[in-house]
Amino acid sequence: MATGLLALLDDISSIADGVASLTAAAAKKSSGIVTDDMAVTAEQAVGIRRERELPVVWAVAKGSMRNKALFLVPAALALTAVAPWAITPLLMVGGTYLAYEGFEKVLHWGQPASARDDDHHDEALDPEEFERGRIAGAVRTDFILSAEIIAISLGVVEQAPFLSQVVALYAISVVMTVGVYGVVAGLVKIDDLGELLVKKGGPRARLGLAIVQAAPWLMKGISIVGTVAMMMVGGHILIEGIPPLHRFEQDLLHPLPAYTLWSSLAGIAMGAVAGAVVTGLLALWSRIRRRA
Repeated sequence: MATGLLALLDDISSIADGVASLTAAAAKKSSGIVTDDMAVTAEQAVGIRRERELPVVWAVAKGSMRNKALFLVPAALALTAVAPWAITPLLMVGGTYLAYEGFEKVLHWGQPASARDDDHHDEALDPEEFERGRIAGAVRTDFILSAEIIAISLGVVEQAPFLSQVVALYAISVVMTVGVYGVVAGLVKIDDLGELLVKKGGPRARLGLAIVQAAPWLMKGISIVGTVAMMMVGGHILIEGIPPLHRFEQDLLHPLPAYTLWSSLAGIAMGAVAGAVVTGLLALWSRIRRRA
């Protein structure tokens, strides 16, 4: 009996070690998507009332974990077993949506100042509705980014035993969610840290004042990075999902120095093109419906 118990404990230890290794490898391989996820999610907090920033981040974090735990991980495991060919097309649909959302935000920046002021006026009139919209938008965007993370992680764990795959995918879901939304919570509350340092006075007050002055610029920068990240991730998904285009991109850019930079620019360009095409098609469809 004691020998059987020791053997069981040894098996559990081996599984745990294997899961830890798989989780670390998957986290490393999907780190680029995680960085984009942070920027996109933090961008959604711009414009939220200060006292509601952390509750909004918490609501999006719960939505993200629900996306992964209830939908993405089970769907990824099921598709791998039943229809592995469907994973790439589904990712491409998500990538197209990301590209469209990013392109729409860029178009919004190009609107006249009066139109943007009207948007802010609406936010002030109905802040709760604005908050719900931001949460819903962030959870939708997170679904696609999380799907990409799970797909990358699945490629890392696919040779492992089924139980190890399941545990590793759920472990990476928890690690990524806690990491992303922990950083986002810190970013959106950095101005509060600055104010606290100013109130304490002394040598720290100067640092606190610098943080307070830099916080709005930081959030604006995050908004820009988040928008560009959506187009870049969406563009990369589309490029990788079209084999001839992917081969062309590799042949053209891989020999160049600073390949990562050129690859990122190619993703942004592809995302912009896809976003423009979808925006144009939707505008055309809207015009046809109005005429009909």
